[in-house]
Amino acid sequence: MNDQPRNSSRSGGRAARRAARASALPDHLRPIRPGMEGGRYKPLTQPQVERIHEAALQALETIGLADAPQSGIDYLVGAGCTLGDDGRIRFPRALVEDTIAKANRSVTLFSRDGQTDLELSGAKVHYGTAGAAVSMVEVNGREYRDSTVQDLHDAARICQQLDNIHFVQRPMVCRDISDNLEMDLNTIYACSSGTYKHIGTSFTDPSYVAPAMELIHMIAGGEDRWRERPFISNSNCFVVPPMKFATESCQVMEECIKAGMPVLLLSAGMAGATAPSTIAGAIAQATAECLAGLVYVNAVKPGAPAIFGTWPFGLDLRTGAMSVGSGEQALLSAGCAQMHKFYDLPGGAAAGASDSKLPDMQAGWEQMCSNVMVGLSGLNMVYESAGMHSSLLGFCFESLILGDDLIGQAMRCVRGIEVSDETLALDQMAEVCLGGPGHYLGTDATLGRMQADYVYPAHGDRTSPKEWVELGKPDLIEKATARKLEILSTSSPAQFDPALDAQIRSKFNIHLPR
Repeated sequence: MNDQPRNSSRSGGRAARRAARASALPDHLRPIRPGMEGGRYKPLTQPQVERIHEAALQALETIGLADAPQSGIDYLVGAGCTLGDDGRIRFPRALVEDTIAKANRSVTLFSRDGQTDLELSGAKVHYGTAGAAVSMVEVNGREYRDSTVQDLHDAARICQQLDNIHFVQRPMVCRDISDNLEMDLNTIYACSSGTYKHIGTSFTDPSYVAPAMELIHMIAGGEDRWRERPFISNSNCFVVPPMKFATESCQVMEECIKAGMPVLLLSAGMAGATAPSTIAGAIAQATAECLAGLVYVNAVKPGAPAIFGTWPFGLDLRTGAMSVGSGEQALLSAGCAQMHKFYDLPGGAAAGASDSKLPDMQAGWEQMCSNVMVGLSGLNMVYESAGMHSSLLGFCFESLILGDDLIGQAMRCVRGIEVSDETLALDQMAEVCLGGPGHYLGTDATLGRMQADYVYPAHGDRTSPKEWVELGKPDLIEKATARKLEILSTSSPAQFDPALDAQIRSKFNIHLPR
């Protein structure tokens, strides 16, 4: 008879603790938050960093980049580059070094409502989505299908509700929209009406930037308000590795810079195919290409906000298949983060994606490995950190939701270990051991720090086998699906005012249903 009340009491206390953990914490108690400082992990020694830097400078000075548009040639030659008889633009060492010295040390990526602005500087770490997946992963049928504009909108809506997803760069393409201009415009509409968080997007043609800016100005409430707080950035593949400019993308970049839009300078070489197969060589080439982009941006507009987007990817050299979930990929991106810190420039790279086709154990180890390593390395922007499968070909809502839990644990690693009189806890040891209860369970100190020091997963299962059975043997994917349906059952707080929405729809062909 004495056991029943004790068990009920324990169960009730456990339930109360779970309820407390499920509620939103005030900011001062949150154990993790956007922009925590990483940088403790350094895969490269200082001499190795300097050798990569020297190799990048030599590549720019002796090899240069081909295929710049005429406007780019004019900007770059005007800044001090040389145009060779072979059509390649070469970059004098002094020009590159001067550009690094005067480039922005900090870039703020604004949110639409001002609640989740991101400051990119130093070793501050932020995680978010990205990519251009062409398929959606349906976990119930274990199938892939074409991604749609509704999927993109729903992804943004889900990201709005996930604390550890700090920004929303377009994770998939709208394959149900065949016209490229309409796809670009609907991408902006679908993301902006789904989340207040900062958005990244791309443009397929330079002429599309002007109508896109017209739409963005409507969303912002005018061009002046947009330029004060640009809440969308341009993810720009300005190079076609190895060492060639992407002509039209460069023209897009020029238009975006003039329009006041921050630019992600994205160099995405494939180690062993379009970049050297060695990790050091792939990092050196990506660094050279992004330094060329930095000179380009500052030649168009000195001080324009730019993110140093070294994104080298790995290959499985046995088959030629992309291997974004490999340990080599984690080292590539962590090494790139170290180069960003060497230059003291805001930077980003890819991590957290998986080669697995489904959110399974392979996906878990691949996603956690690179997310933790780049976070510890102090990468400012961790792109593709959740939801990406099949080497970036597939995006999964359930994986996105579970990725929020995974990134929470990665961010706790980024936070590291605090050592102080309070955390060394000698006073607690004395109190507990010298005439105390002999354990720390339930003490004021333990209870006082249980929220501030520990990250509790929303969906990960820490119950005992007995409790797990009593709860009906819950499945992780089923939990994520239930959370997905819960989020998508209500409207996003970021949805547009009906009057604004009507104005937008009267001017642009919006494919998303009302």
